[in-house]
Amino acid sequence: MVGVSFPILDVGLTTHDHTGMEPRSYFYESQRLRLHYVLWGDESKPPLVLVHGMRDHARNWDQVAERLLDHFSIYAVDLRGHGDSQWAFGSLYSVVDFTADLAALANHINRYPITLIGHSLGGSVALQYAGVFPETVHRIVSVEGLGPPLVPPTPASRRMRVWIDHVRDLERRRPRRYDLDHAVRRMEEENPHLSHEMAAHLTVHGSRPNDDGTLSWKFDNFTRMHSPYEFNIDDAREIWNQIRCPVLLIRGGESWARDPEEDGRASAFHNYDSVCIDDAGHWVHHDQIERFMEHVTPFLLAG
Repeated sequence: MVGVSFPILDVGLTTHDHTGMEPRSYFYESQRLRLHYVLWGDESKPPLVLVHGMRDHARNWDQVAERLLDHFSIYAVDLRGHGDSQWAFGSLYSVVDFTADLAALANHINRYPITLIGHSLGGSVALQYAGVFPETVHRIVSVEGLGPPLVPPTPASRRMRVWIDHVRDLERRRPRRYDLDHAVRRMEEENPHLSHEMAAHLTVHGSRPNDDGTLSWKFDNFTRMHSPYEFNIDDAREIWNQIRCPVLLIRGGESWARDPEEDGRASAFHNYDSVCIDDAGHWVHHDQIERFMEHVTPFLLAG
């Protein structure tokens, strides 16, 4: 199933310095999937790749891209199963699959070294890529991308049974249908920090029309799956330890994410800074865009 865009509604989102500018839309292939990305700005400038989080999409970065396109050519990807990228048959949505897709995009762009910004799942993917291909990355910003909270281990047989039960449940589900107002309200419920105009912007770009005039979210419900064997902190630390470029770790003061210096995850990095932004939840770049950019812009332009 390949996503298709539909006409953009006027939801009143105020742009920063480039009012009315829309990014260009392109596709590339990875693991026999047709994946989508949008390109902002002049490709003669240094490449910056933006990687969204779970159930999100490339256009969630618009406010960030508009503030950085004077300095970079900006590639914002739709991960497999999200946005206008193809869904993975067999629900192959592990971090390693997403990382392989990011490597394919970097090869497609073929302009090294790249700079990376990733949020949540996208932050994890960006760090994985940077640890596997450290020579190709100039700088990296990871927004709450250090993985889930550590919990006491449960028996593997129990984890597998829960996972299979979840698979069976998702097989029975069908995409929900919304009118635009209802979909925007759902977006606002998911993140109470969002302004109404940003919630509408994210909804319009993150949904597609049905034949009856309703909307359904673009993401594949199977992206909700988490492998019972996927996150291993020892493997993650070994990969992070290979990163040699500067790393900026950002989290929201009202998020579930732990302080990486307190829980020890930051110690895996050689050259990092860790920032907590107050009055922000998990989506820091939506909740406090100006304060977010106050940290990100000088970091990206420092070298």
